[in-house]
Amino acid sequence: MKLHILLLFPVLIGSLASQTAPSGSSSTASSQSSPEQTGAPAQKQTQAPPASPTEAPASSAPAPASSTPARNSSSPPTASSSATGQAQGQAENPAKSDSDESVTTIVSAVNEVRVVFTVTDRHGHYIKDLKRDEFKVIDDRQPAELRSFRSETDLPLQVGLLVDASNSVRDRFKFEQEAAIEFLNSIIRPRYDKAFVVGFDATPEVTQDFTDNTQNLSTGVRMLRAGGGTAMYDALYFACRDKLLKQEQSGPVRRAIILLSDGDDNLSHVTREEAIDMAARAEVIVYTISTNVSGIKDNGDKVLKRIAEATGGRAFFPFQMRDVSDAFLSIQEELRSQYAIAYKPANFASDGRYRTIEILAQDRGLKVRTRKGYYAPK
Repeated sequence: MKLHILLLFPVLIGSLASQTAPSGSSSTASSQSSPEQTGAPAQKQTQAPPASPTEAPASSAPAPASSTPARNSSSPPTASSSATGQAQGQAENPAKSDSDESVTTIVSAVNEVRVVFTVTDRHGHYIKDLKRDEFKVIDDRQPAELRSFRSETDLPLQVGLLVDASNSVRDRFKFEQEAAIEFLNSIIRPRYDKAFVVGFDATPEVTQDFTDNTQNLSTGVRMLRAGGGTAMYDALYFACRDKLLKQEQSGPVRRAIILLSDGDDNLSHVTREEAIDMAARAEVIVYTISTNVSGIKDNGDKVLKRIAEATGGRAFFPFQMRDVSDAFLSIQEELRSQYAIAYKPANFASDGRYRTIEILAQDRGLKVRTRKGYYAPK
């Protein structure tokens, strides 16, 4: 009986020690995985996209998790570690301090911006054979160092189709659905491009999430039903923040939204400029197709033009039904007629500030269309 008591006594002491030991090291591990430190987006907050695939996002809002440098996944030793293990560590490296237990991560920022743009002549025809030395890049009003240049006619696409399903667009709703289906069938390539479908009236509704299956996309478009008010800005904001911004990309992609609406917003919680700002953060170019059938451009058409031009896209005003199909064909051609450049900005600072982009062609008769700027990392 005495022998059993002697053997159990150290075990009981060790068990009690592990239960009463301080949990300081555990709290340290949990603090490393908090949203503020890992860059994980917090709910009900605006997310900020990277200015380019190589840059971290910048704004007062949390950044996507992918912009955070990798941390050491192993937890530091806890207070309940065995005395034997601690003794061995001290014997092997007696001069090692507590601060040596942490892992130092060195992050080297690559201040390189990637931009996709299109070039047209005076008649609106796409020019696809221009060379690197025919362009100059101005970043934040300063000339930038061009690092790479290439013609891009085959970039993977991430496309969002936003269809106004409010009462104000009933007249041509069925025809526009069929034109949209034809567009998606023509442009989405299996295992390469992806698209999603959102219908909106008072609220946005995803009828088909990201997929490369054109049959599913067609079904998603046909599921749309007209009715209700119009919250167009909310729908655009949602599509950029919650869909395109969160969609993974392994390399350069072309992110675009095709917005079909009359432009008359009467229910949104965000403003037009806030929706445009979110498109800039998500690096999304918006193409707008007006559903106004009056034959006279009204205030809604002006709104659609503002959204398109601010994001580097185009606004289309098809007053006849057959013009809707022509608008989709023009968008398809533009998405396959582009240039991609990467450049290093001058006087760059990681201050979270919005920086403007201007790409100038030597031939002044050519028109360059691209996004207007980006947010520097912070």
